[in-house]
This record gives sequence, structure tokens and C-alpha cells, in this order.
Amino acid sequence: MTTNKRSWRRAGAFAAVAAAGVFGVGLAAGTAQAHTPEWKVTCTDVTVHLTAYSSKDDNTVTVTVDGKDLLPTETFRGSFDKKLELPKHDKELSLRLVVKAGDNDKFSRDLTETAPVCENNTPSPTPSETPSSTPSPSETPSDTPSTATSSAEVPPASAAPSSPGDLAETGSSSSTPLIAGAAAVVIVAGGGIMWAARKRRSAQH
Repeated sequence: MTTNKRSWRRAGAFAAVAAAGVFGVGLAAGTAQAHTPEWKVTCTDVTVHLTAYSSKDDNTVTVTVDGKDLLPTETFRGSFDKKLELPKHDKELSLRLVVKAGDNDKFSRDLTETAPVCENNTPSPTPSETPSSTPSPSETPSDTPSTATSSAEVPPASAAPSSPGDLAETGSSSSTPLIAGAAAVVIVAGGGIMWAARKRRSAQH
């Protein structure tokens, strides 16, 4: 009887140790699986997936891009899932994920990632930056000379040469003295005729 009792005690002790070991492994596994922060970064968006966080305490999550808020601080309990769209960019972006666990700060996380540039996400040049193959009107060469140039290149018409016999126009011609002299002769002759006629009439009376 004594031997049997000792055997049962030993068997019970081994069972208790085994049970404690199983419980400890299960507890460690549960702790390892708790508070799981996951996020995925691409050239266009960020996906945040947080699981197994405290459902009784307030947990917070924040996402920033180059120091600016992409996701302002948001409170959650238990789990959190959200997909955030990144702004268009022509250079790599620096992203930061900050998760604060409400039940124990040792489960908080501060992670960083880099968003690459998408091949088709490069901003197209603005209309002012687009090179133009057509010259502006001021740059277009003209085959037809301008009116000002034509008039400057055409020499002015020369005045017709005056003949040596022509006199300068002064308001009178060379025949004017002759006409005046003839008129004076006619006046004098007329006066003489009238004087002779009067004298003849006086003589007849």
C-alpha cells in the first residue's frame, strides 16, 4: 500500500508539472501573438493593420508623410484597419507609423518606411514648361520687307532739270514791260486825238 501511494504521488507531481508547462507555453504564445502592428507601403498608398490590442484601453495610431499628418492621431480599441492614399510625388516620401498601446507602453511601436516613386506618377510639365517648336510671331522671319524699309530704300524722285532759258517764277514775265509801254502809247494817242477834235470844233464855231 505504501509503495502504491508513493507511485500515485509521483505520477500526480509529473502531471502537475506537465500541465504548468503547457499553460506557460500557451501564455507565452498568446503574449507573442498580441499587439501585432502591420503596415504596407506602396508608391500610391499605405495600408495599416493593427490586431490583438487591448479592447478595454484606448490605443492610438498616427501616420505622417515627410513630417506632415497623413492620418492625424486616431483612437481605437481591439483592432484597426485603414488604407490611406498618398499624394502624387516625383521623389521618395518618408513615412512614419506611431502606435501607442493603452494597456502597456512596451507594446507601442514607432516604425518608418519609404514610399517609392511610381513610374507613371511623375507630374507632367505645365503648359508654360512645354517646349514649343513654332516660333512666336516676333521670331518668324518675313520674306516681304516692311513698308518703312521699302520707303527708305527707294530714292526720292529727282526734280526735272530746268532749262537754261527758263526764268524763276517771280509773279511777272519778260513781256510785261512791252505790254505796259503799248498801253501808254495808246493812251497818249487817244488823248491827242481828243485834243485835236476839240480844237477843230472850236475853230468851226
